[in-house]
Amino acid sequence: MLKALGWTACEPVVPEPKCIIIGVPHTSIWDFVISYLYYTSQGGTAKVMVKSSVFVWPIAGLMKKLGAVPIDRDHPAKQILSTIRQFEENEVFHLAMCPEGTRKAIRKWKTGYHTIATQANVPVYLGYFDWGTKRIGRGRKFELTGDARADTERMQAIYETMHMTGKHPEGYVTH
Repeated sequence: MLKALGWTACEPVVPEPKCIIIGVPHTSIWDFVISYLYYTSQGGTAKVMVKSSVFVWPIAGLMKKLGAVPIDRDHPAKQILSTIRQFEENEVFHLAMCPEGTRKAIRKWKTGYHTIATQANVPVYLGYFDWGTKRIGRGRKFELTGDARADTERMQAIYETMHMTGKHPEGYVTH
């Protein structure tokens, strides 16, 4: 299906049993669909955090089946603890996260991925979905330091050099 839509998968799934895969640029709900098709076509299963307001009938069951995990954006600390617990309780757990936190253009990315990765002791990969070239991948492993804001700025700088296009280009800005 991915190939039929004109997309090229650039890497296999993450080799570690547990990880966070960053997804950039996030400008459309279609990023979820393309990412799902990519990861499953490579033999993987990933969970993705989706705002809880999306989990309404009739699509709530389908979203859960596709690996979507509802998040309560009103209680981020509780959500982070719950996600860390998911890493502890599962032998295999690949979690896709968009540090932009929204499909709108935003310059200051959220750092929740950093807290979760550090506390759960899991690696972070720089995943991407480039609508301009229709290339998608889990990207390279990204080494974290103890400074969430500096790591996030460094991550943004790496993505900036990739010159990617979102489905809605006006929704993706770098620094």
